[in-house]
Amino acid sequence: MAGKGTFAGLPWWVTWVAVPVVLLVVFGSLIASAVGFLIGLLFKVLIAVALIAGVVYLARRLKGSSSSSSRSDW
Repeated sequence: MAGKGTFAGLPWWVTWVAVPVVLLVVFGSLIASAVGFLIGLLFKVLIAVALIAGVVYLARRLKGSSSSSSRSDW
């Protein structure tokens, strides 16, 4: 990054308004694609966790019901 002397003689709005706006214009699509990728990844992780939890729940429920009924049948 540039040193402190680069922005020393400039008005405050150049540092706090113009520079961020220029960076957003230049890197806006990169930032948007990175945020989109992270949101998509988070969504996929949540779906995977929900599916795994559902499988574990069904497996425990089926195991519990089958073991109790098999004991009573025998």
